[in-house]
Amino acid sequence: MQRKLLLGVEAIGQAAIDAGISGVYAYPGTPSTEITEYIQKNKIAKERNIHRLWSANEKTAMETALGMSYAGKRTLTCMKHVGLNVAADVFMNAAVTGVNGGMVVVVADDPSQHSSQNEQDSRFYGKFAMTPVFEPSNQQEAYDMTYEAFEFSEKTQLPVLLRIPTRLAHSRSGVMQKPLLGEKPLQLPTNPMQFMLLPAYGRKYYQNLLDKQPLLQKYANESKYNSYLYGTDKSLGIVCCGIAFNYLMENYPDNDCPYPVVKISQYPVPDIWLRKLEKECDELLVMEEGYPLVEEQLFDFFERGTTVLGRLTGALPRKGELNPDHVLKALGKEIPETLKVPDNLIGRPPSLCVGCGHQDTYVALNEVIQKYGDGRVFSDIGCYTLGALPPYSTINTCVDMGASITMAKGAADAGLEPVFAVIGDSTFTHSGMTGLLDCVYEKTNINILIVDNEAVAMTGGQDSSAKGRIESICEGIGVEPAHIRLFVPLKKNHDEIVQIIKEEVEFKGVSVIIGRRECIQRISRIKKMNREQNVDA
Repeated sequence: MQRKLLLGVEAIGQAAIDAGISGVYAYPGTPSTEITEYIQKNKIAKERNIHRLWSANEKTAMETALGMSYAGKRTLTCMKHVGLNVAADVFMNAAVTGVNGGMVVVVADDPSQHSSQNEQDSRFYGKFAMTPVFEPSNQQEAYDMTYEAFEFSEKTQLPVLLRIPTRLAHSRSGVMQKPLLGEKPLQLPTNPMQFMLLPAYGRKYYQNLLDKQPLLQKYANESKYNSYLYGTDKSLGIVCCGIAFNYLMENYPDNDCPYPVVKISQYPVPDIWLRKLEKECDELLVMEEGYPLVEEQLFDFFERGTTVLGRLTGALPRKGELNPDHVLKALGKEIPETLKVPDNLIGRPPSLCVGCGHQDTYVALNEVIQKYGDGRVFSDIGCYTLGALPPYSTINTCVDMGASITMAKGAADAGLEPVFAVIGDSTFTHSGMTGLLDCVYEKTNINILIVDNEAVAMTGGQDSSAKGRIESICEGIGVEPAHIRLFVPLKKNHDEIVQIIKEEVEFKGVSVIIGRRECIQRISRIKKMNREQNVDA
């Protein structure tokens, strides 16, 4: 057995390969991106020809993964927490149909919103769908849980949700590998109607899901990932979920925590351990990264009304990441003095890269909209969202993937003229195309700027599904070819860009204006990669 130094996301990718997956399906999204990238670069994955190309979005990724599971193969699908919103339709229904080959859904949550619109907790999706949820507390558990989750998925015939936070995803630790397994043979479902959710079948399968809940509870109670740690001081009992267990133990480096502790890393919550903890202790403190899911469950869980403390009561912060200092404070201990950031250091806000083509687009767009006034530029999720900040202050909205076009359409329907939607190339094929179809169908007066840098640039420059296809997609959807305009975002082309935008504003209909120049960071990465390959040769 080999030991490797791995990020949490890399441990998951390695475990999936070792467990015999035949495909990984994902859309780039921090902090989950590196799982797929690790598999893409892996020697065994290449030798086995494991499917490892990016999907157009998280919904298509999970649906395709479910199709591979249908064929009896083990499959992994990965996304960040807001990506699960996009894939929620198939995730909820996959719990009802069940799976054939093992299927693991890895969701990377982002407490403190390091690179996300919100900090939602994906464990609630697992509870909502009534599927098993694994939540590792360290990199070794992330590896072990992923490796074992495929077999667990096949045993329960349910998709397994594996939830990790940013801190675990992007920190390293030594990980011991398990034996490499072979891929599963092609094998169709024994019930040919298993994946048919017509109401007559769906009602039966939903009852099957309900019938499995006591078994899932039994597995959670018996799980090696859920445990009871005895303590001598019964004035307080501690419930630690996932990585929160590490934050507790960092304050007790000799493993001498005086309080009884229930560690939870597999859900449903292990009620047998929680009832034991409650009977022995005067009050409970719940430590969990994310929302107060377990804390809420425990409020009405105990017959004698034991006090439950946590994020809801203010014992721990209601939002953001936990850390060992938060835990120390919740335990009533004094936080030690640490190095402080000097007062004369000023934080630097994020900005577009020097030489980025989006800058030239925003400068031109600002010149055009000056005549009409602010508050009419709807945007989307990508590095171009930085156009909301000075010195551009161009865009006014950023809600979810694809919302630029649909929100701009709604504002146009309300009577706002002119309106602009700014969307990236990969975001357009992720979830912007359907909004464009609505605009074409209703002949909406809208100006859509697709800022095309030929990459999923914000998450590392992955290949975009839109590359080389945007004009044909727009024409296929029904945009008039005369109003599909193209420009190269360079300073020398400023007057031309302004003129194109002005002409399309005058047109009362759907205009698609494409600014195309390759991401300069992607160019640098490709040059560096080519240099390294030449050196190796």
